[in-house]
Amino acid sequence: MSQPPATQYSISLDVTLDNVPGVLGRLCTAIGEAGGNIFAIEGFVAKGKELERDIVVNCSSVDHQAEIVSAVQATEGVNLEEWHDRTLRMHEGGKIEVLSLCPVGDMDDLSMAYTPGVARVCNAIAADERLADVYTIRKNTVAIVSDGTAVLGLGNIGPKASMPVMEGKALLFKEFGGVDAFPICLDVSSPEEIIETVIRLAPTFGGINLEDIAAPGAFQVEEALKAALDIPVFHDDQHGTAVVTLAALENALRITGKKMADLNIVISGVGAAGVAIGKILLGAGASKIVGVDSKGAVYDGREGLNAWKQWFAENTNPDGKQGALSDVMHGADVFIGVSAPDVLTVDDIGNMAADPIVFAMANPDPEIRPELVGDLVAVMGTGRSDYPNQINNVLAFPGIFRGALRRTGHRHHRRHETRGSEGDRRIGDRRDAEPDQHHALGV
Repeated sequence: MSQPPATQYSISLDVTLDNVPGVLGRLCTAIGEAGGNIFAIEGFVAKGKELERDIVVNCSSVDHQAEIVSAVQATEGVNLEEWHDRTLRMHEGGKIEVLSLCPVGDMDDLSMAYTPGVARVCNAIAADERLADVYTIRKNTVAIVSDGTAVLGLGNIGPKASMPVMEGKALLFKEFGGVDAFPICLDVSSPEEIIETVIRLAPTFGGINLEDIAAPGAFQVEEALKAALDIPVFHDDQHGTAVVTLAALENALRITGKKMADLNIVISGVGAAGVAIGKILLGAGASKIVGVDSKGAVYDGREGLNAWKQWFAENTNPDGKQGALSDVMHGADVFIGVSAPDVLTVDDIGNMAADPIVFAMANPDPEIRPELVGDLVAVMGTGRSDYPNQINNVLAFPGIFRGALRRTGHRHHRRHETRGSEGDRRIGDRRDAEPDQHHALGV
């Protein structure tokens, strides 16, 4: 089943129309017959011999975009001046930028923002490194670190190709959490290189957000950085995904009336996200969880399991179920997908228990499309922004990091106050602090 028209494939058409009756109607009909969905037409008053207008059309794929363009070009009385892919246009030049927080309008401003005044601030931090959390961007700045080995559902596409996702994360950090984040996409060949690089970068940042690093390396990187650094380290593919999944499931249980302890749960994908989901659901009271990877059900005694999958095997699948995904779907109450597109079938859903809950969270394409399930499920959710019931990390990670950074700052603030000197009480969020907290440095 082809995907319905969506904004992710929308195009903007700059067209000139003959100002005679029927031309606009013919154009709209041609777009509709080609399967396009008109999203917006610039308002206009018909004056003159020609009308130039921008029309936005939602398409279902790149090939479908070309079909719409051809249909417009073939419409009598219409001339296509130019068209562009709106998603690609949005990403031109990137999605984030650095903005200055203070003016540099004259020599006085320059002497404070840079030399010679900046030397006083440097000396203050050299004397007490904790002052970096007051007088630099560090306290509110997060590194979004990826090696591009497990990007969305696209796989190992490399650090440069992962940049649009990491930029998007930075955009969402700022929009929803007020956190300044920056993409750090690393050209490395091992988890050890990631660990070493991030440790060296850590003085610049108040937190580390690990993203789209393939398992099992993702587990190794997270554990090593948490042990080595004194700032928050958060692996969004694990913890962010687990948080939003638990929240979605608890809401779904309110709708269906089912109980966590009674659920038969199948998790498709036993990488970083799948293992973390299993852990958080076990902690929430679930007891009957079966994980399935590309080789089938994960069970204790299966050969070739890494350390993290072995933990999963020992703590889930109490009945020792084996076989492919379809084999373990019989009687399942909940399906949670963090794996790959189209691995779940309508027959699989038909074999689930009454009022099934299906979270097909693979991105960008889910394990099964909502259009296929109809009334077969009680609750259907995906990880995409263009379907209802979004179960995506964006619902959690900005707020989680906002809280983590604030807690870290408060802890540092209390530590300074115990020392009792006026200079030591300067720690605080400069965006939240009153002006008199930022008195002149006594150096």
